[in-house]
Amino acid sequence: MSTTTGAFVAGGIAACGAVTVTHSFETVKIRLQLQGELQSKSEAVKKYRGVFHGIKVILQNEGPRGLFRGLGTAYVYQMILNGCRLGFYEPLRSGLTSAIFGNSQIQSLGVNVFSGAASGVLGAAAGSPFFLVKTRLQSYSPFLPVGTQHHYRNAVDGLRQIYRGEGVKGLYRGVGAAMVRTGFGSSVQLPTYFFAKRRLIRHLGMEEGPALHLASSTASGFVVCCFMHPPDTIMSRLYNQTGNLYNGIFDCLYKTISTEGPLAIYKGFFAHLARILPHTILTLTLAEQTNKLIRKVEERLLSDSLRAKV
Repeated sequence: MSTTTGAFVAGGIAACGAVTVTHSFETVKIRLQLQGELQSKSEAVKKYRGVFHGIKVILQNEGPRGLFRGLGTAYVYQMILNGCRLGFYEPLRSGLTSAIFGNSQIQSLGVNVFSGAASGVLGAAAGSPFFLVKTRLQSYSPFLPVGTQHHYRNAVDGLRQIYRGEGVKGLYRGVGAAMVRTGFGSSVQLPTYFFAKRRLIRHLGMEEGPALHLASSTASGFVVCCFMHPPDTIMSRLYNQTGNLYNGIFDCLYKTISTEGPLAIYKGFFAHLARILPHTILTLTLAEQTNKLIRKVEERLLSDSLRAKV
């Protein structure tokens, strides 16, 4: 096992590699979630009719730049979020397991779920301002706008404008929804991944390697999307609002469902699935490889006592 610092770095690097591949699906997902916001089905105009139609119209009107709006900010956010999520998960899990059962090697589903949720919540809170700006950059379109439009030159300009207009409170708008969303996803991502991994080894005789990592990541990604999408939709709307369109998580949930119907919280689900599956597969698979690399580096450069401290 890498040190906490090593796991943080490995998780961040792995997530950045994954987000490079999946960022365009995230852009489409956000626009689908904001499309027809607080409009009845009869009033709403479908500018984006699905994942592939969304990619097509964005490419036609905005070019590749439109699909990859906010990518730099996404890197910063992923380094913070997944660095925390993958870096703090094992220390939290082993610490709690030792405290409760007296043996850090015991696998407890409850402890694993709590550790995954807690590490994800920490990362979401730390990275919330960057996800806020990323969401607004991705939702902006000069050709087919949906939802509130925020015109920022780049991430730094966005952070500056928000801070000047709303202060620190504005930078952390929607952080509660982000923590719920990431807590939901994180509580099932790593436990599901390791659960699937153990079952595949035990029942199918699979061995450590890319095939096992791919199969375990696929199972984890699907479960994550099912749990994560409703709070993800709420978070996107809270982040993108101007003023006080919504007074909080439950107000946004109520207004969305009462105006657009109960399935509105699943808008953009397939775009999310198209993003989360490869993202989870790449993040967890790359994390396995980067962790191995960092362990080798640490074994060469750090003494046993120093590794225990960091």
